[in-house]
Amino acid sequence: MREKFMRFMQGRYGADHFCRFLSGVTMVLLVISLFSRHRIWFLAALLVLIYSYFRMFSRNIPKRYAEEQKYLALTAVFRQRLAGKRRELAQKKTHHIYKCPSCGQKVRVPRGHGRIEIRCPKCSATFIKRS
Repeated sequence: MREKFMRFMQGRYGADHFCRFLSGVTMVLLVISLFSRHRIWFLAALLVLIYSYFRMFSRNIPKRYAEEQKYLALTAVFRQRLAGKRRELAQKKTHHIYKCPSCGQKVRVPRGHGRIEIRCPKCSATFIKRS
């Protein structure tokens, strides 16, 4: 069965970031339709789902690729901020992150060294913080 599906998908676009976003939108619309009396939410979810499957099974790869690039360009700032927040959360286990009081530069200091004097790499100002 898996081989048949692989043969069927050859030459087709498949799933990408935009398709996953559309699937998420479909799920949100379906949840809204559960709590709403209006059928418009369900119809909207159905239309988004149909468009998502249309994109996955499309053989017009250049057009789908262009749509994907447009989506990635529109969401680039949001994705970069989210990645930065993830990095900060991962580093909080081993480091403190302070802002320089004079210039606002972020300074990363390892945890567990007590009160230390920190020198800002940007403006060379010093300040004392607990690590």
